[in-house]
Amino acid sequence: MTQETLEGTVPPRPAATAFLEVRDLKVHFPTDDGLVKSVDGLSFQLEKGKTLGIVGESGSGKSVTSLGILGLHKGTRAHLSGEVWLDGQELIAASKEEVRRLRGIKMAMIFQDPLSALHPYFTVGAQISEAYRIHNHVSRKAGRARAIEMLERVGIPTPDKRVDDYPHQFSGGMRQRAMIAMSLSCNPELLIADEPTTALDVTVQAQILDLLRDLQKEFGSAIIMITHDLGVVAEFVDDLLVMYGGKAVEYGTVNEVFYEPQHPYTWGLLSSVTRLDRLRTDRLKPIAGSPPSLINIPDGCAFHPRCPYEPMTGGKGSTVVPELVDAGKGHLVRCHLTAKERQDIFLKQVKPTL
Repeated sequence: MTQETLEGTVPPRPAATAFLEVRDLKVHFPTDDGLVKSVDGLSFQLEKGKTLGIVGESGSGKSVTSLGILGLHKGTRAHLSGEVWLDGQELIAASKEEVRRLRGIKMAMIFQDPLSALHPYFTVGAQISEAYRIHNHVSRKAGRARAIEMLERVGIPTPDKRVDDYPHQFSGGMRQRAMIAMSLSCNPELLIADEPTTALDVTVQAQILDLLRDLQKEFGSAIIMITHDLGVVAEFVDDLLVMYGGKAVEYGTVNEVFYEPQHPYTWGLLSSVTRLDRLRTDRLKPIAGSPPSLINIPDGCAFHPRCPYEPMTGGKGSTVVPELVDAGKGHLVRCHLTAKERQDIFLKQVKPTL
């Protein structure tokens, strides 16, 4: 028996083929001042064993995206639309209970500030064992043993003693390790790390990244790394998503985005990073202007008020929202400039300064 598609109706979309696939995700927050469009039509995908980096200024929608994937906006005033497919299961339309069952055992998150994410009134060991006991239905003794095992795995010294310490008794680096232990206690297949190395010194940063890399090899997890640090991105991720004003403006492999960037915003980000392998005689160039208000996002390209190349668009930059198009080999860019114009600008003006 064949099924005919009626005129004016949309056929059902096929299930995702990637382990994680985000399709046209929108997360809007109604406020007294207007609608905050924190994420406004974001799409990407991620395979197991791979790492996706998400970069952008504060307020670009990075953390809101991660909370949307985890279903932590459910039950709030947030308006969610689009699709999030995790291992063939759609999460946006799923119930709160269904998504809650997946958190911890299928997907987990390392939050940005472990001191505020960890509960001050419970020991670190109790907080690590709680999720493990809920998802695996084991005894308190088995949960404690798992907490000690995970603390040892993430490099906490004397874990059998530190398991009974409170978060304030841990240093910043140790709290971050404890957060990683908590996130990985149920061996999740998707791990979202939101600024996992913020406020840590460089040696601890390197240790945390090495730890995540080793654990990814062990469990084959897919990782989303949200960060401001382009040095972390260059070292750790496979693919890179650049966000601005709640949208993706560039998306490709880390080598493509770093060595052949296509968007003026990405050029600005890379130009603002100091280099240690060459002598620099001029000052770093910040991106002029300020990030847009997500309540009053500029018409057209959200970046056009700060873009020095907007006059080259013939007025489209301030009136027409550019599409995210393929610039070649799956390297996506959202820009009104033609491919030739972007290439000429990059080779003559941008590349010599990087």
